[in-house]
Amino acid sequence: MGFILALDQGTTSSRALVFDYEGNVRSVAQKEFRQIFPQPGWVEHDGNEIWSSQLGVAVEAIAGAGLSSLDIAAIGITNQRETTLVWDRKTGRPIYHAIVWQDRRTAGECDRLRAEGFETLFRERTGLVLDPYFSGTKLAWILDNVPEARKRAEQGELAFGTVDSWLVWNLTGGERHVTDASNASRTLLYNLYRGDWDPDLLEVLKIPAALLPEIVPSSKVYGETAAPLLASRVPIAGIAGDQQAALFGQVCDRPGMVKNTYGTGCFMLLHTGTQPVISKRNLLSTVACRIGERTEFALEGSVFVAGAAVQWLRDGLGIIRNSADVEMLAATVPDNGGVYLVPAFTGLGAPHWDPYARGALFGLTRGSNAGHIARAVLESIAFQTADLLSAMKDDAGVDLKELRVDGGATANDLLMQFQADLLGVPVVRPKVRETTALGAAFLAGLAVGFWRERSQIAALWQAERIFTPVMQRTAADELLYLWSRALERSKGWALPSVVRNSL
Repeated sequence: MGFILALDQGTTSSRALVFDYEGNVRSVAQKEFRQIFPQPGWVEHDGNEIWSSQLGVAVEAIAGAGLSSLDIAAIGITNQRETTLVWDRKTGRPIYHAIVWQDRRTAGECDRLRAEGFETLFRERTGLVLDPYFSGTKLAWILDNVPEARKRAEQGELAFGTVDSWLVWNLTGGERHVTDASNASRTLLYNLYRGDWDPDLLEVLKIPAALLPEIVPSSKVYGETAAPLLASRVPIAGIAGDQQAALFGQVCDRPGMVKNTYGTGCFMLLHTGTQPVISKRNLLSTVACRIGERTEFALEGSVFVAGAAVQWLRDGLGIIRNSADVEMLAATVPDNGGVYLVPAFTGLGAPHWDPYARGALFGLTRGSNAGHIARAVLESIAFQTADLLSAMKDDAGVDLKELRVDGGATANDLLMQFQADLLGVPVVRPKVRETTALGAAFLAGLAVGFWRERSQIAALWQAERIFTPVMQRTAADELLYLWSRALERSKGWALPSVVRNSL
């Protein structure tokens, strides 16, 4: 059995990839699914669509590689994190749409918890900030707003999970209700030091413990696929949240190594070793992976809107037909012409954490054109990444030697070069860019002996291209200064409900 199947369940699509022993992609299948926006700031998915699309592409990817399930040694799962589902344990049906990580409906609840003095408790126990981004307040909202949900949860009739839990439940026919430590650490309910659910935090958020999945290592055989799904029962052996999977796939396995993923959002992780580092700059401390009894940690900075800003150009403004066209349009102008976009469409993530910030274009003149706006969109991704790295360097006290990058937007050479210029360090693009799925495959393969040691995995990683800085430092610093001015002007734009109600 010479292949690993990776299920990469993302924010806008479900994907499946077949990897061989050398870490090469043999087949890939992808299917987009609906994005549901019931109100401004609310983002939902249909849990049944997530599952059906993921199963469909899994079957398609296996067939596309000319294989059957008998050829698959194991399945690894990586997933959009923080997205929250609650389902009926008997029927397996969700009781409400999945509330997506981008959703901001619980901003007021987070404000209330901060006002009541709980911020320090959550920060010290979980390594996270009190923000609607995370699963805990989303879960509480479902319990409070879906009829009978809280009562049924207390009676043990319901199950909560992030997307990894939902997929494992369905893949095993309801036999296993689990989540790995990397996903658990994104819920506001997980104690970094105990490595388990925190009873005090459950009490604050009024979450019944009966809802919660078992926390398992990131690399372990959890169960097998249910008989009707594939031609044979395949071990499910690896789980990691998408950003932690990318860190593993980029072989950033030593303290001080950094990767950045450019997807719908933008996510930078710095490996910090076997002890969590609590940030002083509003970054997150998170589990990188748990293998056996060893837990590794990372500092993380999260940008909510990166590639999604390019989709906005395509779908919202209609000035490009395909996302790939943005590089060509941006290249029609020599610079941004003084135009800056702050893509705070769903608020600002790290290190600002402002759920009331909103997107804004600054510096427009009569000479501004579509090229300048396209360039401002691309540059906004790099600017936000530079903000994260600056905060990380302060927290960890390390000087970055290189930035390993992955995700769809890394195909954009203009963006990668601008990123290197802003940071003043090489940006390294790997030969295999599917590092998120590759990380899940590595974790699953290790669990079943497909790869025996992490050193074997490290030997597979290769650089495809290195972007070295060419811009003068003074020019880069001036761009960063102008970006900071635009950023400050976008903050606090949307009025909190308590303010709106008093007007």
